[in-house]
Amino acid sequence: MIYSLREALRLITEEGLDVRFERHRLNHRALVAGIEAMGLSMLVPEPIRLPMLNAVRIPEGVEDITVRKVLLNQYGIEIIGRLANLGHALARQQFGDEIVLLAGASLVLLVDLFTPRDKDRMWSYALTIATLLAGIAAVGYTGGPDRQIVFEATYVRDAMSDTLKIALMIIAIPVFIYGREGLRKQGEWRAEYLMLALFAILGMMIMISANGFLTMYLGLELLTLCLYALVAFCRDSARGAEAAMKYFVLGALASGLLLYGISMIYGATGKLDFQGVSAALVSGNMDETVLVFGLVFVVIGIAFKFGAVPFHMWAPDVYDGASTPVTLLLGSLPKIAAFGLAMRILVEGMGPLAEHWSMMLVILSVLSMALGNIVAIAQDNIKRMLAYSTISHVGFIFLGILSGTEEGYKAAMFYAIVYSAMAAGGFGILVALDRKGAVVDQLYQLKGLNDRHPWLAATMLLIMFSMAGVPPTVGFWAKLFVLDAVVSIDMTWLAIVAVAFSIIGAFYYLRVVKFMYFDKPIDDAPVEVGGAAQFALGVNGIAMLALGFFPTLIMAYLHI
Repeated sequence: MIYSLREALRLITEEGLDVRFERHRLNHRALVAGIEAMGLSMLVPEPIRLPMLNAVRIPEGVEDITVRKVLLNQYGIEIIGRLANLGHALARQQFGDEIVLLAGASLVLLVDLFTPRDKDRMWSYALTIATLLAGIAAVGYTGGPDRQIVFEATYVRDAMSDTLKIALMIIAIPVFIYGREGLRKQGEWRAEYLMLALFAILGMMIMISANGFLTMYLGLELLTLCLYALVAFCRDSARGAEAAMKYFVLGALASGLLLYGISMIYGATGKLDFQGVSAALVSGNMDETVLVFGLVFVVIGIAFKFGAVPFHMWAPDVYDGASTPVTLLLGSLPKIAAFGLAMRILVEGMGPLAEHWSMMLVILSVLSMALGNIVAIAQDNIKRMLAYSTISHVGFIFLGILSGTEEGYKAAMFYAIVYSAMAAGGFGILVALDRKGAVVDQLYQLKGLNDRHPWLAATMLLIMFSMAGVPPTVGFWAKLFVLDAVVSIDMTWLAIVAVAFSIIGAFYYLRVVKFMYFDKPIDDAPVEVGGAAQFALGVNGIAMLALGFFPTLIMAYLHI
């Protein structure tokens, strides 16, 4: 049921209801259009709770108004309001998690500069972990069910952003533990890694909470610039420098295409915030051809950031060329931010064009699952194999998004989070197996791992089973939820295609298990791994199995 304009105004003035689509199904865009058609003013760009009050008119020039005032006058009803130029208290409340990350990243550099240069960098490392824990606490403290849009409609805090940020920072903790282990073995353990990684996470969090194209792009560039530097972090590595250059050139091209698409959408709608773009699309007073062209370029930019076919060419080379601790970060956490990017742009901003972008995602998902799983079979380099595996998993994330249902979006979110945890564990095993002067990146180097280190072998087995979707691991449920969402919209053929390629992909995951448990070790060198990394890997592996017993409980905590 869509409320009429008269009924909407009655609800606002008499009952003080929360004007939101999901709760009262009030068509806020129609309300705005109706009020403007009456020659009145509607100056607040987002729906927030309206109090029951008859207010006096606010004097002109007063800027710090944080609620809408409902005024009755001789001409009818005029809804007047302005977002505040937020004070320091409100800024701390809404931006607490980002401020914590920014302060932590800055302090890491200062602490490293003024503390003794011990090889362990314990002060910087401890501060990094404390920063992530404080960020999680900040999200939990400021979070809530209500959607809040601040800073002139450029930043949004809602249930989805809270969930993604908490998941991002929780998974980041073992990523830093594994990264420290690997970089110490390579002699490259420096505080700059911690600082760049924290700024990359900050960029991801900005992307997740962006409420407009401009904020989204700023967060995206903060993330990618840090990743470019991290890929070339090992200064003496020619392969790392080559991979960073490829990533930079292709990333700049993708950013240009994304900006071009944004410019076409802005030219057609005159809006940069996602709600404004969506409202303009609903009005239909624009050239749809220009919008579709802009949408194509935006989807290309999103596909590149995910690493979807045919915009995947950077992933295998960058995964292989970067040092394993960097690949660990690159292959896990950004997938959560990329999901937030897709949801904000496609669902919230370009939702009225869903019939166009959903078909684009169908093509991208099928190509990604096909090429990713088939080409991964031919790989002898495990980092390249996991890169193509990532491409296939991106296809599954797209399946949930293209379903266009709330359950599909939740399934895609669940899949993105679970995949990030699986990828962190998989690359973490490789980091643990590295030795000084000997990097583990070939499949044959995993032979006989069960004889050398049963704990790591068991952890890798659980992670590979989860990636393959073997029940009862959590990876199985992630795939099942996505497939259920696709079947629910009568695209059973697409679900069958996904299952077929998943069966093909199971081969290269089980091949890793075969090498570890049924082949003889190629050397008897002991596996040296620190206690913290070994414990974190154990928790990571056990979580793949334990979370598989409570999948619906986890889904209940995910909100879109």
